[in-house]
Amino acid sequence: MKNEELLIIESGRAEKNYWTDLWRYRELFYILSWRDISVRYKQTVIGVLWAILRPLLTMVVFTVIFGKLAKLPSDGNAPYAIMVYAAMLPWQFFSSSVTESSNSLINNTQLITKVYFPRIIIPISSVVTSFIDFLVSFVILSFSWPIINSPPAGTFSFCLFFC
Repeated sequence: MKNEELLIIESGRAEKNYWTDLWRYRELFYILSWRDISVRYKQTVIGVLWAILRPLLTMVVFTVIFGKLAKLPSDGNAPYAIMVYAAMLPWQFFSSSVTESSNSLINNTQLITKVYFPRIIIPISSVVTSFIDFLVSFVILSFSWPIINSPPAGTFSFCLFFC
C-alpha cells in the first residue's frame, strides 16, 4: 500500500482558512494566469495585435452606426470615436471576464475534480488575461488624449458615467 496523504475537509474549515489557502496556492494562480495569457496570444496569427484590433474595429463600427447613420450627438469636447472607445473599454473588460471565467471552469473540469485547491483561482486567473487586454486598449486610449487635445478626466468620467 502506498503512503498517501488523506485530506479531510471539515465543515466550516474552508471558510476559516480561505485566505491562507489562497496564499498557499499562489503559484498555481501564477501558472494558470501565464498559461491563459500565452495560449491566447499564441493561438492567433496576429498575436498581441488582436488586443489592439478588436476594440479599434468595434469603435469604428459603433462610430459609423451611431455617429454617422443614427446621427446621435456627442456631448463634450472629445470626438465621438474617442467617447465610444472610452465607454467601450470597461464593457469589453467585463464581458470578456465573465465569458472567459465561466469557460475556464468548464475547460478545467478534470483539474477541479481531481485535485484540492481553492476553486476561485481558476476564474480569477482567466480575468487576468482580460485585464491584460484592457490595459493594452487603455494605453492606446491614453495616447489618443494628447493627440485630440481632450483632457483625460472628461473622457474617463464619461466612460465611468455610462458604464
